[in-house]
Amino acid sequence: MAVRKKKFKLKPEAIELLKKVGIVFGILLAIFIFYRHNINELKKLGYSEKASNTILFKFKKSYVMDIGKNKTLNAAFESKDYDEKNLDHYSKIKYQNHKHLIRNINKLLKKKYDNKGISLILAHGSDEDVTEFIKHKKITYLEEFFTVDYAKIKNYDRYVKYSDESGEDEETVVLAINLDMDKENYKEPVKIKKYNKYALVTKHRQLMKSYKPKLVKISTKYASDNKQQSTKEAYDAFVKMSKGAEKEGYGIIINSSYRSFEDQQDVCDTYQKLYGTSYVDKYVAHAGYSEHQTGLAYDIGSKKNKVFSTSKEYKWMRNNAYKYGFIQRYPKGYEDITGFRAEPWHYRYVGKKIAKYIYQNNMTYEEYYMRFLDK
Repeated sequence: MAVRKKKFKLKPEAIELLKKVGIVFGILLAIFIFYRHNINELKKLGYSEKASNTILFKFKKSYVMDIGKNKTLNAAFESKDYDEKNLDHYSKIKYQNHKHLIRNINKLLKKKYDNKGISLILAHGSDEDVTEFIKHKKITYLEEFFTVDYAKIKNYDRYVKYSDESGEDEETVVLAINLDMDKENYKEPVKIKKYNKYALVTKHRQLMKSYKPKLVKISTKYASDNKQQSTKEAYDAFVKMSKGAEKEGYGIIINSSYRSFEDQQDVCDTYQKLYGTSYVDKYVAHAGYSEHQTGLAYDIGSKKNKVFSTSKEYKWMRNNAYKYGFIQRYPKGYEDITGFRAEPWHYRYVGKKIAKYIYQNNMTYEEYYMRFLDK
């Protein structure tokens, strides 16, 4: 005998409940779709997920869409320091990748700096520098120094002091202070521990004993003895330069190349015994303050003339060294900037691009470094 199946039938109350659940689910789904559509619109414009979410919940989508992509505004909506009353300022202030960007903008606005002034401050210092600068009383004429691209807000008080004492123009002041020329030589130097192809070595910037470049031996074909060493990149460039000079009838040779920290100390000790401490302080680089420790510097001589500065080779080097990536490191007339007397024989490898720029603009490596490499 066949068994009859019982049909399952929902009670009217259950059907009604399911309908209500379905309606609620449909509404939620519609809201979610609408929400994601708006989020995607903002993300497509250039705002992050986090910023987009805040924008929607603060009902600022129309405002943001009118402005368009804006990094500072994005950072504001991402930040816990977002302040509604400063909203119109954020988009007009140039973005910098600072951890406390919005917090610092808020504080600078409270100090009554305008948008342009805040942009200048942010552009001339790190997050830490800006945070410290905010403690300073408000400066009325920011443009006095900060229109110089490489000015640093942390040096502001030193700029003012040096300017008052020297009477120099703003750019000269900024360069001098950034090079620590207001400080005593060899005191409280910037310490450079690891090899850096572009290292700037001065009486205020010291290479530590740990600073050791990778070296190769220089052939006696290109050096005055078999003890010379250098970085491979500089050596390869010198070989090309030497061959280039030879084709035109000139002969150049390396008289001195890499010197370790200890080697330079020996040089100082020798000169001190001969001429005294004052002579060494004035004319001889202390240990760690010699470019020779970089492995990128050479004292170059002429194969035909014992006095390099009066040789035809020197004239050739002045006009052609940059083509191979070398610069005359201590040129005549720039002693106040380099801190060393003119050395016609001392050349430094910096690469063709930098060497060409320095040659064409008649500047020192200090000036180039501070403008373009000092980050």
